[in-house]
Amino acid sequence: SARGPGKMEDYGRFLALLVSALLVGFVSVIFSLVWVFHYREGLSWDGSPREFNWHPVLIITGFVFIQGIAIIVYRLPWTWKCSKLLMKFIHAGLNTIAMILAIVSMVAVFEFHNAKNIPNMYSLHSWIGLTAVIFYSLQLFLGFAVFLLPFAPVPLRAALMPIHVYSGLTIFATVIATALMGITEKLIFSLKNPAYSASPPEATFVNCLGLLLVVFGALILWMASRSHWKRPPEENVKVLRPIGETPEGTEAESTMTDGSNADKSDLRINSEAARKQNLKLDEAGQRSTM
Repeated sequence: SARGPGKMEDYGRFLALLVSALLVGFVSVIFSLVWVFHYREGLSWDGSPREFNWHPVLIITGFVFIQGIAIIVYRLPWTWKCSKLLMKFIHAGLNTIAMILAIVSMVAVFEFHNAKNIPNMYSLHSWIGLTAVIFYSLQLFLGFAVFLLPFAPVPLRAALMPIHVYSGLTIFATVIATALMGITEKLIFSLKNPAYSASPPEATFVNCLGLLLVVFGALILWMASRSHWKRPPEENVKVLRPIGETPEGTEAESTMTDGSNADKSDLRINSEAARKQNLKLDEAGQRSTM
C-alpha cells in the first residue's frame, strides 16, 4: 500500500530537515537583499553597479533557493496523493522560474560590464556560471520533452531518468559552488578601504551568506538522495502508463471483447510487463530534478 505522511520512514527527521532547508534558504535570500541595500547602494536598471546587484539577488533567489525547492518537491509526503502529472507541472514550473531569474541576472551583469567597459567572460566564475546556465536550459528542455509531454516511450524515460537525476543534482551543486566563487570575487573587487583581508563588516556578513548557501545545498542534496524518502512508486504507475493504455491494461486489451483465452492471457502478461516497466522506471529515479 502507498505510504502516507504517517507511514513515511523517519517522517519527523524529514520534516525537521525540510523546515531547516526552507528557513536557511529564505534567510539566504534576505541576506542577499541586506547585502545589496545596506552595503551596495540598492537595485536599479541603469547600467550602474546597482544594476549588477540584481545578479546575486536573482541567482540566490532563483538559481539556488527555488531550484532547491524544485528538487525536493516530489519528496513532500502530503503531495503523494496528488497526481504525478500535477507534481511534474509544479516541478517544471519552479525550474522555469529559476531559469528565467538566472537569465535576467546574467543580462544585468553583461549590461553593467558593457556600460563600464569591463571585459566579459574572463573569470572562472563566469565560465562555470555560463556553463551551468546552458546545461540547466538543456536539462529543462529535455525534462519537458521526455518526462512532461506524453510522447516519449517508457523505455526511453527509464534510460534517461538516472541521467536526468544525476545531472540535476550536479547542476545544483555547481550553482552553489559558482555562487560562492562569485560573492568572493565581488568582495575582493569591491572592498578596497578597508580591504577584504581586513575583514570589514561587509566581508564578515557576506562570508556568512556563503556559509548559509553551503548549508542549504547540503540539506537539499541529503533529502534528495535518501531512497526511503522518495515518492512511492504505487502512486506513479497510472501516470507513467503508455499513451492510449487504459487503467485495466492496454488499449488493445480493453477493445478486444472477443478472442481466445490464450490471446487475453498474452495481453494480460504484456500489461503486467508494462506495469513492471513503469515500476522499474520509478525505482530508476524518483529524484527527478529537471
